[in-house]
Parts: sequence; C-alpha cells; structure tokens
Amino acid sequence: MSTIKVATLPKSHTVYTIAVIGFIYALHLVIPMYSNSSFLSLFSDETTVGYIYMASSALSILTYLVAPAIIRKLGNYTTALWLVVLQIALFYGLVKSQSALTLEVLFILQNAVISFIGLTLDIFLEVYTDGAKVGTVRGLYTATLNAAWIVAPLIGSMLISNSGDFRNTYFASLTMLFPLLYLIYRNFPRFKDPNYTHLSPWQLTKHISHNRNWVRLFVANIILQVFYAWMTIYCPIYLNKVIGFNWEEIGVIITVMLLPFLLIQYPLGILADKKYGEKEIMTIGFVIMGISTIFLSFITVASVAIWALALFITRIGAAASEIMMETYFFKTVSPRDSAALGVFRITRPLSTFIAPIVTMIGLLFTTNAYLFAIIGVITLFAIYPASTIRDTD
Repeated sequence: MSTIKVATLPKSHTVYTIAVIGFIYALHLVIPMYSNSSFLSLFSDETTVGYIYMASSALSILTYLVAPAIIRKLGNYTTALWLVVLQIALFYGLVKSQSALTLEVLFILQNAVISFIGLTLDIFLEVYTDGAKVGTVRGLYTATLNAAWIVAPLIGSMLISNSGDFRNTYFASLTMLFPLLYLIYRNFPRFKDPNYTHLSPWQLTKHISHNRNWVRLFVANIILQVFYAWMTIYCPIYLNKVIGFNWEEIGVIITVMLLPFLLIQYPLGILADKKYGEKEIMTIGFVIMGISTIFLSFITVASVAIWALALFITRIGAAASEIMMETYFFKTVSPRDSAALGVFRITRPLSTFIAPIVTMIGLLFTTNAYLFAIIGVITLFAIYPASTIRDTD
C-alpha cells in the first residue's frame, strides 16, 4: 500500500485530535446507555425491551454491511458529517416524542447510527496510525474513550436522580453532538480516503475465513461483546430492582467498575508493542473476567463498596482482553480494508442480539442472580480461541 499523505496536520497532532473527538462521541453514547433499558421499560415489558435491543442490533449489523459502499461513494469525511447531523435529529426526537412506538423506532435507529459513526472514527484513526505504534495509539484512543465511559454514567445517574426524568440523559447527549460535528468538520476537510477494497459478501467471507487468527479473534470478541451487552442491558436493572440500589448509587458503582479501562489499557497497549504477545494478556483477561463474573451470583448484600469492587475485578479482565484484541486486529488490517473492519465491529450489535436470548433461555432454568454465572461460564469459552491466536511479530 502506498503512503497516504494527508494535508496540514502532523500525525501525532491528528491522533490526539481524533482522541478528543472519540471522547465526545463516547460521552454522547454512554450518558444514556445504562438507563436506556430502564427508560424503555417504562412503556414496554422486559421481553419487549429485549426485542427492541434485538431489532436495534439487526439494523446495526445491516448498517455495517452497507457501510463500506456508502463510504466508498461519499468518502469517510462526508459520511461522518451526515451521520452526526442525522443523530442530532434522532436524539431531538427522543427528547420530544411522547409516542411509545415512535420512541422505540428512534431508539433502534440511533443505535445503528452510533455504530456507523464509530466505524468512521476507526477509519480516521487507522489512516493516521504509524504501523509500529498500533498498540500505543489504540491504547491511547481506547483509554480516552473509556475516560468518557467512566464519567458519563455518573453524569447520567445524576441527571436522573435530580429530576426522575430519563429524557434528560438524551438531552445531554444531544448537546454533545454539536461539538462533535464541529470538530469533524474543522479538522478533516482535506482527508484523503485510502483506496478501499471492494469485496462482495461472499468474497469478504472467504477473505476473513482464510485468516484463522481473525476467525479466532472474532469468536473471542463476540463473547466479550456478549458480556458487555448483557451487563449493559440487565445489570443496572438487577441492581435497581433486585438488590435495591437507587440510580445515584448505581452511577457510583458503574463509575468505579469502569476504572480499569482508564488505568490499564494504555500501559498494556505499550507493552504489546514492546515486549509481550497479545494472546497471553488476552487469555489471562478472559480467565479473570469469567471467574469473577460467576462469583457475582453469590453477592446478595446491598453494599455499594462490595458491588463496586466485584464489578471492578470483572472489568480488569475485560479491559485487558479488549485492548489486546483491538491491538491485534489493527496490526493486521489496513485502512483500505473497511469491509473487514466493519465485520470486526459487527460483533458488537451481533452480541447485543444474543444477550437478550441468553437471558430469555437462562430464566427458563434459573433465577436472575444465577444469570451472572451463566455469563461467566460463556466468557470462559473465549479462553480457547484467545490462547490459540498466533501473536504478531
């Protein structure tokens, strides 16, 4: 692949700019995330909420499949701008609409747009990343996003606790979209798209399946994303309705829980570039995550400290596995390969589709508490694909 020269900004400066954009993007995504399911449950039963998430996931998967063609036609810069404008309209609808059906449709659509915006940011970052520093750059970018993940739940819970109105979280997210739109518009008008690889669905399937390491990585990532999706949808409801925490307490628990993403991912990304192989850290992460999640089934006390610590330990494992998968994948994919990047990101909505099914089937055989044990066991199945990936050089 020939060197891509992009005007005006040095790469280091641009990487930091993309990190700031990513932080704002993550804020708008996460502020309402942990209360989304509770908001939907105000006018839908738990089963319907599951179906809404499944429909949202199906549309996000379709979005990833058509995204490469749209980006090739419009360019990544123009695509990103129009997606943010569309997201502004969708969040305005979530703030103002009173119709349950309209709110459900808007929720499904905005989730798909969120996924697409994230894909365009990945392409910006991949183009500007020096191949020798993938782990460092990805560690920085992921840590920046996760800083937003730590702050945003606390902001969201405070907005709910102070007013009792879930819509305040959508209004806060709406305000984040305007600086996001400005920063993309201001910094990338001369962005030059790489010569994106054009593959049919069949060719793409063959392209990915011929790389056994990618297949193993995708399987492990699906399991990780199922863990995330289930925890995002059902853990806040469980803490609120079963354990009895209020939303302010849940906000504190979630903030502490997410600290490992900020504390360890950037250092681990540097280590992956300089010293250790990705698969060893990835495998250890899944072991920690699986075992600690199983133990959550046996915590029944309504103690903020105990739940925060227990969930913190699960995220130590998750943070380690996630950054190693990000580093590995982006060391082995080029910016031109937007289709493969889209498939890698499909694991997120696919997992959100799977998570409600896990709950529905699990509740046929056990109680809410032991769903944590089921998710923990599922997480442990990722140890095999993670441990059999061949490390990058």
